[in-house]
Amino acid sequence: MTGWARPSEQDADHDRGCFGEFLDSVECGRTGWQVTADRPLGGARVRALYVRTSTSDQDGQAQLHALHRAAEARGWADVREFTDLGHSGAKANRPALDDLRKAVRAGEVREVMAYALDRLGRSLRDLLLLLDELSAAGCAVVTLREGIDLSTPAGRLQVSILGALAEFEREIIRERVRSGLARAKEKGTRSGKAIGRPRRDFDLGAARRMREAGRSWRSIAQALKVPRRTVERACGR
Repeated sequence: MTGWARPSEQDADHDRGCFGEFLDSVECGRTGWQVTADRPLGGARVRALYVRTSTSDQDGQAQLHALHRAAEARGWADVREFTDLGHSGAKANRPALDDLRKAVRAGEVREVMAYALDRLGRSLRDLLLLLDELSAAGCAVVTLREGIDLSTPAGRLQVSILGALAEFEREIIRERVRSGLARAKEKGTRSGKAIGRPRRDFDLGAARRMREAGRSWRSIAQALKVPRRTVERACGR
């Protein structure tokens, strides 16, 4: 019969070290056990910057400048840029954001920095789903304006609170706008002007004749000195 031998102190230290390494490599998040961003998978850690603007006439350079300065302060040498220009934060799918998701799932990006939470998403549900997806893939998220680092439990708590407050504020603004529009329709505006986008007057008949002659929408708009989309809508495209 084989007897039981008391493990030596050297064996015990070895076991404690292995178990400690295991605990360091995982953490318990809201979505379960997951690999932390402190130990990236597949080699060197790659960082990314995400920029979003709501209108296409904004180039996002102000956000990008602040992100690059913060990246330099953190010692981030090579970073990838993902930019969505003219895309609403209420939309869950955006070209650059989708590319960022693919890069995270492929293990190409392990940390991403955005200027603010609303750059990632304005809907609380979509924002939390996105953060869960990135975190589950081992990607840490950092935002500058709120000072949030989602590689920590405190950062994840902040996200839930701030995201709820941001959505509440947005709903309050929406209700105020609707109330103001209803009041203006009922009692009229102070200036007496109609509510909505002002109408553009142009020769619709001339636009149709030029279109029948084979001219492009752009050339017609330039000839009449109105936006192309205005001509297209008026002609019933």
